[in-house]
Amino acid sequence: MPVYTYKAFTTAGQLKTGIADADSAREARVKLRRDGLLVTDIEEIESIARKKTSRWALWRQRRATSRELPQATRQLATMLKSGIAINDALKALVEQIETRQLEAVFRNVREKIGQGSSFAEALEQHPGVFPPLYVAMVRSGEAAGNADVVLERLASFLLKQSKTRNKVWAALMYPMIMVGVGGIVVTVLMTKVVPRLIVLVESRGQELPLPTQILKSSSEFVRSYWYLLLLAVVLANMAIASLRRTEKGRYSVDRFLLNLPVFGDLFKKQAIARFATTLSTLLRTGVPVLDAIRIVREIIGNAVLQGVLDDLHAAILQGADISTPLKQSGIFPPAVGYMIAVGEQTGELDTVLDRLAEAYELEVEIATERMTAVIEPLLILIMAVLVAFIVMSIVLPMLQLGTV
Repeated sequence: MPVYTYKAFTTAGQLKTGIADADSAREARVKLRRDGLLVTDIEEIESIARKKTSRWALWRQRRATSRELPQATRQLATMLKSGIAINDALKALVEQIETRQLEAVFRNVREKIGQGSSFAEALEQHPGVFPPLYVAMVRSGEAAGNADVVLERLASFLLKQSKTRNKVWAALMYPMIMVGVGGIVVTVLMTKVVPRLIVLVESRGQELPLPTQILKSSSEFVRSYWYLLLLAVVLANMAIASLRRTEKGRYSVDRFLLNLPVFGDLFKKQAIARFATTLSTLLRTGVPVLDAIRIVREIIGNAVLQGVLDDLHAAILQGADISTPLKQSGIFPPAVGYMIAVGEQTGELDTVLDRLAEAYELEVEIATERMTAVIEPLLILIMAVLVAFIVMSIVLPMLQLGTV
């Protein structure tokens, strides 16, 4: 039975959104009308999934569901491990999910399975929720008959990735707040305090000190042409976005990011940790090496590293091992190549990759702390100099007023 998402008004005139099961959109409207709802918009979930294919739409959908997906995946794994059939497990899962969008997706997945699709095929219809890694691992688990084990590993993997991402954001939060508060303080001083003081000094016929003249010119420019500054920021963002849409431009931007002082080291270590964790997880669940590398390429998030993985894929097709192309890339540190070579020789590549992932996740934490340790005093120094200049520009004419 198809699943529909709807918007409707209650008899009290309140707007309500929700999900309904019915054989057709017309039947869904009739059912909702019986419940006292006047439907204004109704659409099948599968139709929505087909339409929302833009990168921005996929990102928004994944962001809306990513927080609850690890927990839902673990619950599903637990139910399958207990011997509950996939349809019944999905039915129980739908009743527990809090995110309406994720609930609708799992309803549709259950419907597809009921129509004869495999679990992986049903998940593949929702790329905005289930990334290629998720679908590939489920497909591998279905083929091997251990979908419950694969889902449990998937839940652990997603939770681990989420924790790593949250640690980085938590470390960057304080500097971002500092910049925001400092920007507000400076803006208020420049647009409210300084102009009034300057008017007072000039009304007395006094000449403004040089720092105050500089501040006056800056304040007048910001007040008169703030929209141009805002436009310049918007145009710069549009130019960067346009540049990243081209393959060559995205490669140049990502290479620039990897070569940045302090930040570049963090980006590179994050990418290597993601590469090792994802490849290990895929290999453990039985995904072939070539397919695993292709999936890792899609989620690595950096065009330079994607180019390395393209070369790696081509080299493996020609009979090469994994370690040699990585050593020759100039992006992956030599230690990574040597450790992977040992894993290939001993037949424990997934175990070695796990150790690499742990080591680089620790490196990411250290690099984040180091970056924060550099950024915080630097921001404090910049803000201190800026505020000191503004205060000096305000105090000097006040002292002149006091001597008159």
